[in-house]
Amino acid sequence: MRFAGSDPQGLAATNTRVRRGRQAVLLGAILLPLAFLWGCAGIVSGPNSKPADGQTSTFSISGSITPAAAGSGATVTLAGVASATTTADGSGNFTFSGLANGAYVINPSRAGFSFSPVSATITVSGANVTSGANFTATAQTSSISGTISPVAGGNGATVTLSGAASATTTANSSGTYTFTGLANGNYTVTPSHTGYIFNPTSLAATVNGANISGLNFTATVQAGPTFSISGTISPSAGGNGATVTLSGTAGGTTTANSSGNYTFTGLANGNYTVTPSHTGYTFNPTSHAATVNGANITGLNFTATAQVAPTFSISGTISPSAGGSGATVTLSGAATAATTANSSGNYTFSGLANGSYTVTPSEVGYTFSPTSEVVSVNGANVAGVNFTATAQVPHSVALTWMASTSTKVTGYNVYRSTVNGGPYTLVNTALIPGLNYTDSTVQDGLLYYYVATAVDSSGDESPYSTPVSANIP
Repeated sequence: MRFAGSDPQGLAATNTRVRRGRQAVLLGAILLPLAFLWGCAGIVSGPNSKPADGQTSTFSISGSITPAAAGSGATVTLAGVASATTTADGSGNFTFSGLANGAYVINPSRAGFSFSPVSATITVSGANVTSGANFTATAQTSSISGTISPVAGGNGATVTLSGAASATTTANSSGTYTFTGLANGNYTVTPSHTGYIFNPTSLAATVNGANISGLNFTATVQAGPTFSISGTISPSAGGNGATVTLSGTAGGTTTANSSGNYTFTGLANGNYTVTPSHTGYTFNPTSHAATVNGANITGLNFTATAQVAPTFSISGTISPSAGGSGATVTLSGAATAATTANSSGNYTFSGLANGSYTVTPSEVGYTFSPTSEVVSVNGANVAGVNFTATAQVPHSVALTWMASTSTKVTGYNVYRSTVNGGPYTLVNTALIPGLNYTDSTVQDGLLYYYVATAVDSSGDESPYSTPVSANIP
């Protein structure tokens, strides 16, 4: 096999290999004076990541508290190498900036909520920290309890809770009842038991971060005849399984049957109110007043209408507008969608049900901070999910080399790898006739190794030159 630069009159195979080895020696030096090009403005020596004399680099810790409704307005405290306090924004996000390297402890707090984890230990070591400082907030709950006496009237009595939440329970054999898992708010407790009247007929209670006990009632056997109140909730799709609550002279709850029919029995004369409820439905009228006076009451009917579930929106801005205008914004999670930011960088997703979503912007030639945002929709629109767009700087590597001393060289090849020693991949698509080449296909944040070879008119190629490296910022 003949090689670029071999004796045109023909040499022994051993001499060819020797000359080929000599070519390798020559080529081994040709890439040594390479210079590298970052960006668009010419040959430079590369970036310098060290801060200027007298300056100290500082960093940030950021995180979030979910769901947003619980995280919004929460107090977040930083302790450790430095101490600080901040308030989570409307999405539950928070940031501490200007921090030196070291260990920190982050504690969230908000009245009426507990947090998991209780605190987070974060170490800053030469970079911003964007993970490990996330918390889940859980509303703290309390209970309401009491006793209905005597036992004969309390045992098996139905106790109804209304107000900030609604529920029913049955008093045990001792006449004791309890409602648990209650958020702060105003409640009314009403007992009922066929053949009994109660004193008082109901009790109001306000839960404010503590259990409430001692909401007690006295049951008295009714004297004289009793009557009933009945009616129908239509259509049956809305009536079937609906809860119907009775209040007034006596209280109680019942469940409408598959045809939407309901009945309250054992009622003494007096004034009553009947109120239906069923998740996903509204009722017309919302309640009926009824006076029992020596006779049963029938025909207290209601019409159920299916509710249209409310929907909400997520919106924000990508700035500056040069990077935001026309950017694609993708929504994933409880629903998926994509939209395009307007000329001011504003975007909106509407018609969203409650749930957890992830918003991610993208635009050719730009990077975004943050890369995405997790957003919880919980009964309200979420605004201010904002991003900052930064134009990407195109990078390239300019290679130059010394000419081979062979007179038969027709061109050169350049090879590249991200591993010193290869394997190497050919970069150029055609043989390079000159002594320079610019590689414009490099990616940010990678270290490349380059080698070159010489090719003669017969297509024979020399061994690789000594590699040189280029670190792309």
